[in-house]
Amino acid sequence: MTIARGTPLKEMSKVLAGAGLVEEDVRFAILARLLGYSGRIRAGEFKLATGMNPLQLLRRLVAARPIQHSVTIPEGLRLHEIGRIFAQGGWCDEEQFRQLAQDKAFVTGLGFGDLDSLEGYLFPDTYYLTRDIHGAEELLTMMTRRFREVWTQVASSPAAKARQHEVVILASIVEKETGRGEERPVIAGVFHNRLKIGMRLQSDPTVIYGITDFSGNITRKDLQTPSRYNTYTLTGLPAGPISNPGRSALEAVLRPTATDYLYFVGRNDGTHQFSRTLEEHNQAVRKYQRKKLEKNGKD
Repeated sequence: MTIARGTPLKEMSKVLAGAGLVEEDVRFAILARLLGYSGRIRAGEFKLATGMNPLQLLRRLVAARPIQHSVTIPEGLRLHEIGRIFAQGGWCDEEQFRQLAQDKAFVTGLGFGDLDSLEGYLFPDTYYLTRDIHGAEELLTMMTRRFREVWTQVASSPAAKARQHEVVILASIVEKETGRGEERPVIAGVFHNRLKIGMRLQSDPTVIYGITDFSGNITRKDLQTPSRYNTYTLTGLPAGPISNPGRSALEAVLRPTATDYLYFVGRNDGTHQFSRTLEEHNQAVRKYQRKKLEKNGKD
């Protein structure tokens, strides 16, 4: 049984009657007002047993906590993917979620005045939602509030706080490059090293982000086609975040591993081989590309 937010007491009585909890009778609303319960009944979804008298039901409604539904948003998703998860659960309209997250006035109203989009600031976490929470505006506000809470915890120095957007951009790339927590600070260290010497980041996920209707395979043409996000053609960071990073990715960028690595390549098992020189890197690429071809041949 669900009581919508803002439901008048008279309509609430009808909802309760429809659920078979009380008779549809004006005396229930009168009783609630006389006992001072009318403004204390919460909105939300409740699991209530039948067979209670009106007084017992009123006391149960005042004391009851709405049913909570857990919705987990994994690290590294794009904002439209997050909107799809919420929409599939009936929490919002997917298109409205996407549009509002890129609405300049709404973004500014949340305190992100310099941004055109909330991409990168929708914090991945498990959220416990009650049915009175619904709609893109509430969900986006909730997720950005959670981002601010975590950011305050991980960015302890004024210098770090001043670089918030740069950190979020780089963390969003680190998040897409590896799912291994122990590798994130090393990969962040590689990218920091590249940025220091003016070397391009050359991150495949940034290329993918800049492609509309990506087919699933990066081509040489994709790598060579300039975009605001293609770090094979750009020097420095892309135009904005390419995903929504979690706490460990943010921490990795803020506290990267001190290393002289400049390159890394996937080992085809979710981990990466790191190299200091281009020669070492090319050897690693040949080694793991050969293994990938051999594995695919067996499959």
